Amino acid sequence: MRPRSTSPLAHSSSPLPPPFSSSSPTDRRLNTLVRHLLVENSSSVMDSISASPTSAFHGDSVFAHIVRAPEDPILGVTVAYNKDPSPVKLNLGVGAYRTEEGKPLVLNVVRRAEQQLVNDVSRVKEYLPIVGLADFNKLSAKLILGADSPAIQENRVTTVQCLSGTGSLRVGGEFLARHYHERTIYIPQPTWGNHTKVFTLSGLSVKTYQYYDPATRGLNFQGLLEDLGSAPSGAIVLLHACAHNPTGVDPTLEQWEQIRQLIRSKALLPFFDSAYQGFASGSLDADAQPVRLFAADGGECLIAQSYAKNMGLYGERVGALSIVCKTADVASRVESQLKLVIRPMYSNPPIHGASIVAIILKDRDLYNEWTIELKAMADRIISMRQQLFDALRARVSMTSLRACLVR
Repeated sequence: MRPRSTSPLAHSSSPLPPPFSSSSPTDRRLNTLVRHLLVENSSSVMDSISASPTSAFHGDSVFAHIVRAPEDPILGVTVAYNKDPSPVKLNLGVGAYRTEEGKPLVLNVVRRAEQQLVNDVSRVKEYLPIVGLADFNKLSAKLILGADSPAIQENRVTTVQCLSGTGSLRVGGEFLARHYHERTIYIPQPTWGNHTKVFTLSGLSVKTYQYYDPATRGLNFQGLLEDLGSAPSGAIVLLHACAHNPTGVDPTLEQWEQIRQLIRSKALLPFFDSAYQGFASGSLDADAQPVRLFAADGGECLIAQSYAKNMGLYGERVGALSIVCKTADVASRVESQLKLVIRPMYSNPPIHGASIVAIILKDRDLYNEWTIELKAMADRIISMRQQLFDALRARVSMTSLRACLVR
């Protein structure tokens, strides 16, 4: 009588595979090894299952101690908006463009670019390189720095595709935390609500510099110069390239030049957040002037770009991080380290949104159509703000008049 097997697989409904049909010594050794590995692995699995506690299956959740986090102060407004049944509601949360009917807008030029992608049967869905789509990176650097940028011509710029502006800031912040000698970043007060979280989690220490003056509803230029002037040499300075979020107050070009001189004299490192190029004034070149001032002086800087606003690609998460370096060799080495930041973070970026941008920036007709649509959006925003201001001022004047009459 054959002895009863003590293997945990003896009563399994999945029998071991039959031995190799060949009786050669090599096949017999392989057959023995396969059976040995199957039995050993199954034994380990059974032992670990029988030894594991049952509380995880029958008791409280191991996450029972977790408290509910508050809604994001910006995106939480959209959550409340979606829950509100009112037919006359307005979403004053995330800054996304809307039509006169309050609906999201997909640009015609984006539709055309997407149609080209759909019609191209040669397109595949392979992974992009870690740094992203090459055409997108090259054209993004050209868009923000200018076609005639010496830094681009001298190969001193490295650009990587990132997950919109937020991802670009995060990748840049983590790169600086790993490789830059000064880990303090100064951000304007006030600034976009996510800046502090992004840079803190990147490993940087966040401090603020004076920016907005509530009394004048304008720029506190003197306070800005004082705070940056007292910052330690080498500190990182976050600068909004245009359309400062949330105040909308920007320095003049003359003030930008003074800021540039101060930053360079103190050996501070500028990090531009460019989320609204072309969306602020209606001109892509005008909104890029502050960045180009810094890039033209031969110094180094970082630039985070987003195509959420100016192309309406909010959900595509399309952005770029460019680092302007002193030499081409340094730029190449910087890119190699950026890859090491990106690879464990999200491996490589998505292809669809970047392909839309690349098609539009590469095709002269599509590019021109984009600039027309972009200016129309910017002009409408400027006009609506003026109308709101005029209406509020008229309402205040009427209220004041009524108060006087009552007296």
